[in-house]
Amino acid sequence: MSQIWQHICSWFINFGEQLHFVFIEGDRYKQMIAGFCNTLKITAGALCIGIVIGVVVAAIRSSYDKNRESMKLRGGFFYRFLGFLNAICKLYLTVIRGTPVVVQLMISYFLIFVSAKDGVPVAIFAFGINSGAYVAEIFRGGIMAIDAGQFEAGRSLGFNYLQTMWHIIIPQMFKSVLPTLCNEFIALLKETSVAGYVGVIDLTKAGNVIAGRTYSYFIPLLTVAAVYLILVVILSWLVGKLERRLRKSER
Repeated sequence: MSQIWQHICSWFINFGEQLHFVFIEGDRYKQMIAGFCNTLKITAGALCIGIVIGVVVAAIRSSYDKNRESMKLRGGFFYRFLGFLNAICKLYLTVIRGTPVVVQLMISYFLIFVSAKDGVPVAIFAFGINSGAYVAEIFRGGIMAIDAGQFEAGRSLGFNYLQTMWHIIIPQMFKSVLPTLCNEFIALLKETSVAGYVGVIDLTKAGNVIAGRTYSYFIPLLTVAAVYLILVVILSWLVGKLERRLRKSER
């Protein structure tokens, strides 16, 4: 029994020495903190861009789908213009959802923003464009699920179509899709781990750099995985709490 205890103690001592060597010596822990901050910046910035794009694309596509027959009978410039915008949105969704996010990231950095010195804004842009395609479909599903009587209620209040969408439909849509949107935020957080392909020192890249300098891959990569896991667990708990609160408010 005493030998087992000695082995356990020696393992913890060796593990502590490895932690000190990997993170404390050379202040390498600062790289992990900087990478963690960059990961949060990219995720938050990309989510904001994705929400804006998602609202616009979802509003255009749902407006075209809901009113296509009536507008087709009337014809005119607005019908053709909305059809043109809908075609652009469908092309955007097809291209973005049909290509890997890492390819989109590399195109943004090496082709579009060639002169960019900092990769973080480029990563925010690339992940925001990518997230916008998925958020748009989430929002479109929420808008299409709202009863048509809500549109008629807006018209009876004297709102035009855009005012009805802004004041009545979109607020209800946000409430219904908020849990799904939070899950998209969790997925986006994990997708940002490929930002290191364009030289961004995110959490994953920082762990890989430290592992390459210390020739110890176990502790840095295990730490990166643990940080992502903790973030996902916290966000999942918040999503679950939000869903329970929304269910209570519906009652």
